Parts: sequence; C-alpha cells; structure tokens
Amino acid sequence: MKQLSQLNKGIKILLVDDEPNILQFLEMGLENEGYDVLTAQDGIAAVTLAKEHHPHVVILDVMMPGMDGFEVCRMLKKVGNMAIIMLTAKEDVDDRIKGLTLGADDYMVKPFSFEELLARIHARIRNHYPHILNRVILGPFGIDDRRMEITYEDTLLALSPTEYALLKYIVMNHGLVLSKPMILDNVWGYDFEGEENIVEVYIRALRDKINDRQHRVIRTLRGAGYRVDF
Repeated sequence: MKQLSQLNKGIKILLVDDEPNILQFLEMGLENEGYDVLTAQDGIAAVTLAKEHHPHVVILDVMMPGMDGFEVCRMLKKVGNMAIIMLTAKEDVDDRIKGLTLGADDYMVKPFSFEELLARIHARIRNHYPHILNRVILGPFGIDDRRMEITYEDTLLALSPTEYALLKYIVMNHGLVLSKPMILDNVWGYDFEGEENIVEVYIRALRDKINDRQHRVIRTLRGAGYRVDF
C-alpha cells in the first residue's frame, strides 16, 4: 500500500457529487491510495476548482441540482483535457451516449465497488498520462524511469547511469539500512568483482550533487551501511 500511495502522489482527482456521504467516503478512500483529492458539491464549484487546480481525473455525478453533470462535463472539457468518469444512478443507454458524446471518458452506474472505481481511475491515467505512472515522488526526490532522470527539490540532477541506478535504489529503500554488499548486488550486479569501496566513491559523488555536506539525507551508519532519510 505504501509503495502504491507513493506512485499516486501528485495525481489530482476532483470529486463532484451533491451527496456529502458519497464525497466523504470517496475522498477518504482515494486519499488513502495516495491521490490528491479535491471535492465539489455543485457544478459551478467544480468548474472553478478545475480551472484553478487542473485535476488529472474528474469523478462526476450526473444527477445534481442546478447544473447537471452533462453540462459540467461540457464545460470541463473546455478547461483542459482532463479524464472524466461519470457516475449515474441510471442505466439508460441514452444517458451514457450523451455523456460520452460530450467528452466523458468512462461511465459507472451506482452503486459500484470502490475497487472497480480505482481500476477505472488507473486505466484513465494510463491512457491520458502514460508518463505519470513511470514517475515516483519520494520526499524531495522525483524518479522518472522512462527518462532515467532524478530530481532533488525540483532540480534535475546530472547523473551517470550508475549514479542513477544507485540513487534510485537507496531512495526507493529510504528508511532502511543498506549494506555495501546489498548495494553492490542490486546496483553493480552479483558478478561484480571490484572493491566494495567503490560504493563510498559513488555515495560521496551523490552527496555533492544534492548538496548533502552534513550527511543528513544519505546517512552513514558505521559498520552497517547507508540509509536515506527525508
């Protein structure tokens, strides 16, 4: 769950429903999954939030007083190319066709399982924003496997392939003590025949690149190994 939550960090979801109980339930569940969640109980508030925050996915109820979900969907598509999943208590095919024609990307009929909603959200993110699922945010670090890039405090680090692999390994395992043999096996490979001290050389280089002169991020535990803290 922790790893999944980190993968979802930074992905914004806007929930739009006039029923407070549904909003609260979905908000709590999605936040537990690591998503950044915004909520609105009417169409005007939804459009305002979308213009301000540009969510990646909108979960939009059709049956709302005032501005219904269809009109909200039409307006949201003018704001940006966000993925929209519409929710309805109706199973009317005409409603589904209308929603999809207005730009909705998916349709779910109430009641639905939370697990199915998560799967639909993931599918929409995968289709709309394939690059997001290749990027992990961990504390001040951003790891983008597709680009083989790591940022630290929003600054792109200039890393060699080995530096990238080492920093990714120790950051992904933050909070754990990693011995030199563990690092060598996972970064250099089991068949590495060089000296263990090469780890120290690369750790020193990484500390220089993230300005960690006090060793507060990449800590040395004498006789045990290294641990990333943030």
